[in-house]
Amino acid sequence: MDQRIRGDTMSDDPGHQKAAHAAVPVEAGRVPRKRLPGIDAARGLALIGLTAIHFLPAENEQTHEATLSWTLFSGDSAALFALLAGVGLAFSTGGRHPRTGRRMTGARVGVAVRALLIFALGVAINSLMPEDPPAFNILTYYGVFFVLTIPFLHLPARTLFLSAAGFAVAAPVLMLELGDQVPEFSSGNPTVIDVLTDPGATLAQLLLTGTYPALPYLTYLLVGLGIGRLHLHHIEIQTRLLAIGAGLAVTAQLASWLVLYIFGGYHQLTHAASLDEETLDGILIWGPDDALPAGSWWWLAITTPHTNMPLAIAWSLGVSLAVLGAFLLLARKVGPWLLPLSAMGAMTLTLYSTQLVLLSFELHYDQPELWFLAYLVAAAVFAMAWQRAAGQGPLERVVAMASRAAGRAVVGASADPGRR
Repeated sequence: MDQRIRGDTMSDDPGHQKAAHAAVPVEAGRVPRKRLPGIDAARGLALIGLTAIHFLPAENEQTHEATLSWTLFSGDSAALFALLAGVGLAFSTGGRHPRTGRRMTGARVGVAVRALLIFALGVAINSLMPEDPPAFNILTYYGVFFVLTIPFLHLPARTLFLSAAGFAVAAPVLMLELGDQVPEFSSGNPTVIDVLTDPGATLAQLLLTGTYPALPYLTYLLVGLGIGRLHLHHIEIQTRLLAIGAGLAVTAQLASWLVLYIFGGYHQLTHAASLDEETLDGILIWGPDDALPAGSWWWLAITTPHTNMPLAIAWSLGVSLAVLGAFLLLARKVGPWLLPLSAMGAMTLTLYSTQLVLLSFELHYDQPELWFLAYLVAAAVFAMAWQRAAGQGPLERVVAMASRAAGRAVVGASADPGRR
């Protein structure tokens, strides 16, 4: 029987991740490595961040300033989910040694099946959401994320990092250039009806204009895919992730401040976009109601959550890298203490989907803090109990079985990763 090394995607990867923990064969002579709990713990933190954004208010009622939860988690939690999804895809397609030939073809088919299932789950949950939704579902975007990563699965880490840099620049330019030309989306959470009746607007939303547009988010996926090709068990790599991430985040914020407030970008935006200072300040904190106002390339310098401009991507990517590096280092010393986080992070597809269904009933508005805490406690207890009793989360297991079956159908039973 083949030895196997386990990897993970929304968890299997929501946001998420979540796909499933996939098993990949260890080539002859290689010693399988144990699962890295720091990755699951980082994903657990990302789930907490999205939960805080969904349940807790974004604005302080007295001061009208952004709340701590908004400041800490808005945009960055989703970016961390996407980064970890890329890491999981790398693990499930060979880790440091990407699969080749028919086995890579089978892996690509498995990722495509995973993407379809997660997308289908997302649009099904969206049908439960009210017209003014309490949360924007990342699962529908995840399906597109995975499809777009398929051509990159065989590439080495350096090429993946360079490709990610290209998307970090090109995607924001496309968003500014095409923002007023692509169709407006009809629903914050696309349903099956939206996909069938307005496919053009839905596709534009999923790629460019939505809350988690796939083209700029490919930056996080590809960086994560490249990270998954590295020696992640080595303390040197873990330390570099922390240091590079912190440096990138600080550099992005400093560059934005210099461009906006020293080199005149702020005043250029008020004139070019015909905005008063109060409106511009609101956009810089909360983001625009729809697309960024047309007429100025100075928008490329902002770091506002969910605007997906280059420096905003750099900031969220830096935070995500630093969080991943920190948790990998922490897990070396206090791994067992991270169990509540890592257990939740190992089944974020199940927990995130359950959260969205719960939110659809809109019961949390009167006591958001209580609902937030109750959900987290229930999620942690369930995740630890389920993991101890059954291992892989329920939805993660279904997605993993389907993707492995699809891969086996292409590769052939003799190359089945689970048996000879």
